[in-house]
Amino acid sequence: MVRHSDCRGLALLYLLMKASLLHSKDNICFRRGDQRSFSFFGDEMSNFQFAQAMLFAIAEINNSSDLLPGVSLGYRMYDSCGFPPHGVAGALALANGNEATFVSSETTIPSDLYQSRAVAQLVRHFGWTWVGAIRTNDDYGNNGMATFTETANQLGICLEYSVPFISTDSPEKLLSIVNIIKQSTSKVIVTFVQPRDFITLITALSEHNVTGYQWVGTEAWIVDSEIVAMNKHHILDGAIGVSIPEAHVRGIEEFMMDVKPLNSSGNQLFTEFWEALFSCEFNSKNNQKRCTGTEDLSDVKNSFTDMSLMPILNNVYKGVYAVAHALHKILKCNKTCDTNVTLDPSMVRMVTSVIVYFNENGDPVAKYEIINWQPTAQGTVEFVTVGLYDASLPVDKQLTLQNASLFWAQNSNQGTSICSKPCLPGTRKVLQKGKPVCCYDCTPCAEGEISNTTDSITCIQCPPDFWSNAQRVACVQKETEFLSYEEIMGALLTAASLFGTCMTCVVAWIFLKYRKTPIVRANNSELSFLLLFSLSLCFLCSLTFIGRPSEWSCMLRHTAFGITFVLCISCVLGKTIVVLMAFRATLPGSNVMKWFGPLQQRLSVVAFTLIQVLICVLWLTISPPFPFKNMKQFTYKIIMECAMGSAIGFWAVLGYIGLLAVLCFVLAFLARKLPDNFNEAKFITFSMLIFCAVWVTFIPAYVSSPGKFSVAVEIFAILCYIILLKPEKNSKKYLMMQINTFSFHMHG
Repeated sequence: MVRHSDCRGLALLYLLMKASLLHSKDNICFRRGDQRSFSFFGDEMSNFQFAQAMLFAIAEINNSSDLLPGVSLGYRMYDSCGFPPHGVAGALALANGNEATFVSSETTIPSDLYQSRAVAQLVRHFGWTWVGAIRTNDDYGNNGMATFTETANQLGICLEYSVPFISTDSPEKLLSIVNIIKQSTSKVIVTFVQPRDFITLITALSEHNVTGYQWVGTEAWIVDSEIVAMNKHHILDGAIGVSIPEAHVRGIEEFMMDVKPLNSSGNQLFTEFWEALFSCEFNSKNNQKRCTGTEDLSDVKNSFTDMSLMPILNNVYKGVYAVAHALHKILKCNKTCDTNVTLDPSMVRMVTSVIVYFNENGDPVAKYEIINWQPTAQGTVEFVTVGLYDASLPVDKQLTLQNASLFWAQNSNQGTSICSKPCLPGTRKVLQKGKPVCCYDCTPCAEGEISNTTDSITCIQCPPDFWSNAQRVACVQKETEFLSYEEIMGALLTAASLFGTCMTCVVAWIFLKYRKTPIVRANNSELSFLLLFSLSLCFLCSLTFIGRPSEWSCMLRHTAFGITFVLCISCVLGKTIVVLMAFRATLPGSNVMKWFGPLQQRLSVVAFTLIQVLICVLWLTISPPFPFKNMKQFTYKIIMECAMGSAIGFWAVLGYIGLLAVLCFVLAFLARKLPDNFNEAKFITFSMLIFCAVWVTFIPAYVSSPGKFSVAVEIFAILCYIILLKPEKNSKKYLMMQINTFSFHMHG
């Protein structure tokens, strides 16, 4: 049984071949089956061409001395009368008879599977992802559309609608299809429709002036001359589709035009054909034109004399030869054939497959031409080949098109047929609920994510060191932040630190210059110089917090900070103890000063400082501070800071400083009621109170301050501590107090 989808009109004519093992090639049996007779109207003329093509191939084979020598091929024809069940009945009747039957020319025609895939690739090539679909409600239309839909889904093509119909449907059904098309948003219509049904549809569309759609067709109608004649309203202008490639069988045209030998057989088929061909009757009645049987075919122009179906005829021709070659191999023909072989249809199918099939499904290579309907100045339509489809090539190379030569619907540009506009880079697709995947919204990528392709379904997370730009199309290096010398804050802090160091050096120089004077000597010059030295180190220590953190700077800034502060507080603590001891030494019988003389004072400073040094050594040994990229504080920038390493080490250093400060404050507080001559303790009490306040405030501020501001907080705390630690040294009262204290010790 020959499929209509592959041979257009062949569904009307089922050609089944019989091998007549005759010893003479003079016997060609033309037998007409007992089915309903042929009716030669419209497209049936082309069906007679297919029969003639089979006869031509059989005649060639029977006249050949190389193929099936000594064996003649016969045939039977059964007419389906345009009704597939009749064709099936004829085929079954022949197959159930006593005569061996064989496959027809179907075995050389590619499966519709390839045509459906070709149409899907054609649609995808032009970027049409939102299309409508119309199909004939039969095996050809339903199966073809099912394969197209499956392939379309794989290619990202969605169907807005898919409606079946046949030419015998009610006018209401046709009107509903017209309304579906008019109300649709897609501008491309894919069809798997039989020519007769398509003519009905085009007629309905013409009545409602439905134009402007891009039609995509299959070989069933894309080169059909009758449908061209129906295109009076230019509905199909610019249509594009697949067609069987051009082919030519030498001598077949002459054979077809020579139909007079049929008349000599007295066959009724010739009578009906001839009367339909020339619009005459052999037994004329009612003054009808009388047929003579000698009319000239060269004066007739219809579907029978139209050789545009030569590619289909070539397939019929090849099909007959495929069966002949199969028989040749089964009968082991050389100079003669073994006619004693019992023939079985399955044997022919198997051998035919060996000859012409190219894949595991038994399908030959599918090749199609891409045809485009291009109107001419004369008002006709020209079928222009604009591309090729070859299923034997890799998928990405199967379809080749010449876009420059294409003519589009309504003489417009290629146009678009999409449900949603493409999502630009920087956005992603979000499907619309309840709609096909081709319908979606475009949502901008979130911060830190990008999409750099069109129609991206996801956004890509940027690497940790990168952040999305404003357009969300590229990941850019995150800005790194740290307190640098170049910025205003860093420059001011650096200046303050250097200024404080210089001022301390000036005071030290004054003390050094007047080191032999009574006031300097009476003020424990060693502790004073050590205090000034530690103060200068504290000023300079703040510089380690400025600049990009490195492994060494991180270790230095915290250990130097801890040790210099302890050294400074140890000196203050020593001075506080000296004040208390000096007061105790004035009491009768007291000799406490010998227990806390200059040596003991130096040793106390060293002891207090060594404890901090030991804490810092343990910290650096176990888990030292290290440079760290803080990416959690801010998403769009990286904070360059020093991680503490061991939190215990960090808080031990701070805690020890606080402990000494509290101890110093307590001792100074105990000495607050000493006589005015010893009111240095009052100033130390005030200084340490301010220092503790600064220190307590510093801790939460430091912990909560982001980035470089935490470093600035620490530097400010250091500078405030230094400034507030000994404010009494700047007063005249302090100097006078020191003179009185000196006089008391000298004369007491």
